[in-house]
Amino acid sequence: MARKIVITSGKGGVGKTTTVANLGSFLAKFNYRVALMDLDIGLNNLDVVMGLENKVVYDLVDVVNNRCRARQALIQDATIPSLYVMPSAHTNVKITKEQLKVVIENLDPYFDFILFDCPAGIEEGFHRAVAFSDEAIVVVTPHISSIRDADKVLSILSSYGLSDVNVLINRVRGDLIVNKEMLSVEDIHYLLKSKIIGAIPEDDNIGTLSSLGGSLTGKGDATRAFYLLATNVIDGTHKIFDCTLNYRGILGSVRRHLKKKV
Repeated sequence: MARKIVITSGKGGVGKTTTVANLGSFLAKFNYRVALMDLDIGLNNLDVVMGLENKVVYDLVDVVNNRCRARQALIQDATIPSLYVMPSAHTNVKITKEQLKVVIENLDPYFDFILFDCPAGIEEGFHRAVAFSDEAIVVVTPHISSIRDADKVLSILSSYGLSDVNVLINRVRGDLIVNKEMLSVEDIHYLLKSKIIGAIPEDDNIGTLSSLGGSLTGKGDATRAFYLLATNVIDGTHKIFDCTLNYRGILGSVRRHLKKKV
């Protein structure tokens, strides 16, 4: 039976889909069977972020309309054999909770994790995704508007009785935190009164991959942060990547100065 985790946010543009793609990829690299389901119907782009859009034959709407079986619509990742993507439809087609329940139940026995890429906001699509989840990760950026929206989402999630709800802080600038120009992990923990499961530093590689498709590789800070996030999800721990490490001390001061010049 799969652990079903919804990745959600209070607003769009916080990096929710790239979080689904990279967290799913790292979980699969630990040899877990992972399915990523795009539930942002009509505005989907998970298949694009994963670089699989040209491999789409069937999508979620085809499954609920009985044009194919659930496993036929899954696209296997080219580099990670235990990672699969269920693409959504490019047109806004209504899918009921009952229809979605059947799809998830068909996939459940074959995977260790099913991650739901949830539509932003708190409309019908949000509730449809959360309804079949066991756990939730709320993606937030270190900005007051994002934090306020996340607070509303956390309040709603509390009524669903999920087994675990955590906050992931994305697009963290360690140099700005050290300069006290950006909210820190501790600040956000205090404001949201919620468990922090990870912090992902701002990284140009993530933006590049979002455009070209694929998941993080190499040994950059974002790669290390997602690796740590995946271990937290697996083990139930809360080890947070230190985004400020490279910007402390004398050398850190030089890096902060150079960063401002870029």
